[in-house]
Amino acid sequence: MTVNDALRMTAGTFVLLSLALGYLVSPHWYLFTAFVGLNLLQSAFSKWCPLMAILRKAGVSDPDFEMRKR
Repeated sequence: MTVNDALRMTAGTFVLLSLALGYLVSPHWYLFTAFVGLNLLQSAFSKWCPLMAILRKAGVSDPDFEMRKR
């Protein structure tokens, strides 16, 4: 699994979880859904996402990042 795969999986999980919590617990959880969406949107333009840095430090492979470092 690469960093991009893990990022998409984590974002999808957070979105689905926060939607369920917003429906079942409190509508305030929809703010977390919005945060995840805004973070994905900004990362499309800046090519940087905090979770990607965390995943790289955790040892998840990122061939694209390794290629850019050379």
